[in-house]
Amino acid sequence: MEPITKLEDLLSGVTENKIRKAEKIAIIGAGTLGQGIAQTIASSGLDVKIVEVNDETKRQSELQLTETMDREIARWSMTSSEKKAILSRIFWHTSLKNLTKCDIIIESVSEDISLKKKIFAELETIAKPEAIFASTTSTLSLEEIAKVTQRPDKFMGLHFLSPVPKVKLVELIRTIDTSDNTLSKIKKFVSIIGKTPIEVYEYPGFVTTRTIVPLLNEAMHILLEGLASAEDIDTAMKLGYNMQIGPLELADSMGLDEVLTWMQQLWNSLGEPRYRPCPLLRKLVRERKLGKKTGEGFFKYDHNGKIISERGN
Repeated sequence: MEPITKLEDLLSGVTENKIRKAEKIAIIGAGTLGQGIAQTIASSGLDVKIVEVNDETKRQSELQLTETMDREIARWSMTSSEKKAILSRIFWHTSLKNLTKCDIIIESVSEDISLKKKIFAELETIAKPEAIFASTTSTLSLEEIAKVTQRPDKFMGLHFLSPVPKVKLVELIRTIDTSDNTLSKIKKFVSIIGKTPIEVYEYPGFVTTRTIVPLLNEAMHILLEGLASAEDIDTAMKLGYNMQIGPLELADSMGLDEVLTWMQQLWNSLGEPRYRPCPLLRKLVRERKLGKKTGEGFFKYDHNGKIISERGN
């Protein structure tokens, strides 16, 4: 099978079953989101580099990704051969200097604008001039982050939703400076990795975060006010509105610390009461009960992420 040596060839209509060489796509940050993006890219047959801050966090992220796929194998939704193939296409690093040849670099660190600016400022001195930069921020200003680079026309947002391998949607957020060429290339890339792109202009929360946050917040207030149990709230929304997962379990899946950050940033940016974080959410985050990743949030979970009971039971 003929190898593809340039990402330009890939983005010009080359079919997905072609094999391409490594080094072209990179992810910075191997948390849950970064791991999911890497798995998705590798599942589509593409190689991807992923950078973590040090050897220890890199080791932990590799282990977490392996355990995630092992759970998928146990559910019969992935084979051992598929897992092996995916892991063989993911290349782990601890330095941005390994990204000099990359064409698309996706930042996926925590929602800290100072950290994101620092990363992109360093990338600007390392990456080749034609490389496209993308941030996975949910609520921060992309135009503000882009100011630290010399390529605002090649900078945009890529908002993946968790769990990334299962959710088909990706929001493509363009700033006032993002070029049509950059948007076109990213749109083709997102389609190649099996996602459906939608175009969004920059605004706090974009489409999905801005829409889902008030729903999560209201479900939390209903629970706080004692109107119904967490289980019944989620059952009502699943059966009443055909949701695959209830709002409280969804918040647990996203990570309650992340949800709190989104709410606080939207509240600060827009000043609208529907984004003001529910006190119950703040309490759980203070107690480090962050949802599925810690085993307890609005529900308690086993090591496979399956609900055991409601919080407090």
